[in-house]
Amino acid sequence: MPKIDLDSIEPTNRTGYPPPYDRDVAGRWYRRLGPPSGLTDMGVSHVTLEPGAWSSQRHWHDGIDEFVVMLDGEAVLVEESGETVLRPGDCAAFPKDVPNGHHLINRSDAPCRFLALDVQKGEGDCHYPDADLHYAVQGERYTRKDGTPY
Repeated sequence: MPKIDLDSIEPTNRTGYPPPYDRDVAGRWYRRLGPPSGLTDMGVSHVTLEPGAWSSQRHWHDGIDEFVVMLDGEAVLVEESGETVLRPGDCAAFPKDVPNGHHLINRSDAPCRFLALDVQKGEGDCHYPDADLHYAVQGERYTRKDGTPY
C-alpha cells in the first residue's frame, strides 16, 4: 500500500447531528482515509479537534468495534466509568455491543490529533446516553429516542 498523502484529502467538519447536537462538534475536522486508500471493510479517520471541540456526542454502537490512537496533543476520554487523559501513543478500544458511551473532548489550548478506526460491517444502531438522539442504521437517519424525526 502506498503512503497516503494526507494533504490530498480535504478535511471536513461535516456532521449529520441535528441542532443543538451539532454545535459540540463544530471544531472537529476529519479526513476519511478508507475510501481513497481502497479500504472497504474498515473505517479510518484522521481527526483534529480544536480546543473545546468534541469528537462526537457520547455514544456506543451495536455491531461496530471502535479503536482510537492519539497522535498529537491531549484529549479527555469521557466514558461511563469516568474520564481519562489520552496523550500521544495512548490507545482506547470500544468493543461492539458494550453500552459504554464514550467520546473525546479537547480541553487543552492547542489542537489534538488522533486516528479513529472502526469495522464497517456493523449493522446495528448507535445509542447516545446523554442526548435525545438515536441513529438507526435501517433508514440511515437520526431520530429522537422515541423515534420521532428531527
